[in-house]
Amino acid sequence: MSNAVAPGGSTDRQAVGQVALLGLFVTALVTAQVTAAKLLALPLPFGLELPVVEASITLPGAALAYALTFFASDCYSELYGRRAAQLMVNVGFALNFVVLLLVFSTLRAPAANPEFAETFQAALAPSVNIVLGSLLAYLISQNWDVIVFHKIRELTGHGQLWLRNLASTASSQAIDTVIFVGVAFYLAPTLLGVGSPLPTNVLLGLIAGQYLLKLLIAVVDTPVVYLVVRLVGRVDAKPNPAAFGN
Repeated sequence: MSNAVAPGGSTDRQAVGQVALLGLFVTALVTAQVTAAKLLALPLPFGLELPVVEASITLPGAALAYALTFFASDCYSELYGRRAAQLMVNVGFALNFVVLLLVFSTLRAPAANPEFAETFQAALAPSVNIVLGSLLAYLISQNWDVIVFHKIRELTGHGQLWLRNLASTASSQAIDTVIFVGVAFYLAPTLLGVGSPLPTNVLLGLIAGQYLLKLLIAVVDTPVVYLVVRLVGRVDAKPNPAAFGN
């Protein structure tokens, strides 16, 4: 019996899935970096009787792209294991600095069209407080996501994927939101004098609104996580005999 995997077999799917998830993770991460400066005001389709949540959710433009990184990391954790997922997360953290270096070097380079350069500067120049908040939140929350995901998997085995996806994402998104908002809009302005710290009620509104949206995304993406895992197949799954030639 030959050990070669037939074209279109599980190894091919796993390789394509790995590249696709890495690509999605990096793409979402870079997009989050370059869209962080814009604040979004998303209207709520229904009323919430919460004192800190207004009629719309205010959040950085990076939040939507950043939510995709948790989806990608959970799929990657399930398919390729804890070590591979933590490697992806920590290499991604290092690549954040590459993105920042490229953006800052482009902003500092002489411009052939000064009028457009001002618009470019206003759109892409990340403020110090946003950079500090996002980097610290990323490093802690993404590693927490992988750790919790695999702690639950140790208890449940391959079953209960929905539980580890929701529990890891819900807890890590809470950590991410609190650290980002707290550092970017309170600690950095207070300690470094970068802008003015926001009032407590505004900070609580930002945290609550952003977390509700992120939690909704985590619930909605759970069936998609199942679909990706089913299509790609875990690397530690038993091989399909039909994929091997005689």
